[in-house]
Amino acid sequence: MKFLDEAKIYVSSGNGGPGSTSFRREKYVEFGGPDGGNGGKGGDVYFVAVDNLNTLIDFRYTQHFRAKSGMGGAGRNKTGASADDLIIKVPVGTEILADDKKTVLYDMVEEGQTELFLRGGDGGFGNTHYKSSTNQAPRKSTPGWPGEERAVWLRLKLIADVGLLGLPNAGKSTFLSIVSAAKPKVADYPFTTLHPNLGVVRIGSDEFVIADIPGLIEGASEGHGLGTRFLGHVERTAVLLHLIDCTQDNPHKAYETIQSELKNYGGGLAQKPQIVVLNKMDALGEELAQDVAKDFAKKTGVKPMLMSAISGENTKDVLHSLNNYVKNVETSLKEA
Repeated sequence: MKFLDEAKIYVSSGNGGPGSTSFRREKYVEFGGPDGGNGGKGGDVYFVAVDNLNTLIDFRYTQHFRAKSGMGGAGRNKTGASADDLIIKVPVGTEILADDKKTVLYDMVEEGQTELFLRGGDGGFGNTHYKSSTNQAPRKSTPGWPGEERAVWLRLKLIADVGLLGLPNAGKSTFLSIVSAAKPKVADYPFTTLHPNLGVVRIGSDEFVIADIPGLIEGASEGHGLGTRFLGHVERTAVLLHLIDCTQDNPHKAYETIQSELKNYGGGLAQKPQIVVLNKMDALGEELAQDVAKDFAKKTGVKPMLMSAISGENTKDVLHSLNNYVKNVETSLKEA
């Protein structure tokens, strides 16, 4: 299924039904009074987070959502039926943003979370409502109150335990395909991954979810290469796994590029715990890879792990380190 992480939709609640102007008409009742009923209420609009959706692709083809209007009132003081509410189902992890694309209205982070978004219009009054001691035969009724209309943006942020970061062609998709059942596209050229992928990793009796986002480039925090959309997917993670191709010239510059983008993006990404891994050590050999790691630590102040995703060397060590971070975060959340 094609992944879609943003969509704009137009939502309207239902109009209230009109009130009725009616008079009692029965045999032997010469002066029947008013008996026009009120109109029914228009449908409300709710957003509901569901766990069986993982994309916003449906909203590409259906962008307009309108709740039904209430029924009109009738004689014999019959109130019109209220319209059914409109339920819009979104994946867990969806943010609902105002039309400015900045203001977060709701953050749908839990399955079953329900938010009333727009209220339907109230029904109009029938002429019975206007009956009084001084006006015993009112011919006045009112139309229903209009519903509300609003355009909103939906933005899906994947809910994963580990965020996989790195420049294009760092080996992120290969790593994910090796350690999980996910099958992302893998090839030896940049920008193979064009949409985020999720993979479930099992370590003994534990398991955690890794989100592989498309490779970042310089300026990603400003939207270059769709960077702002993809960085949002790792905002909710417990730890970041930063993969760096150790065969490139100056691996420390790749590290500095990503760190700069995380800092510029904000959202607390730069403060998240990170495990930095120099990948593709099989291409250099053990001795040369160790020399690259020492030079990297000297220039960045960060001691990296060494790994080869393609051969599987040291991948278990990396997974155990990630699992420890995830379990510590889960424990702290339970104690809070």
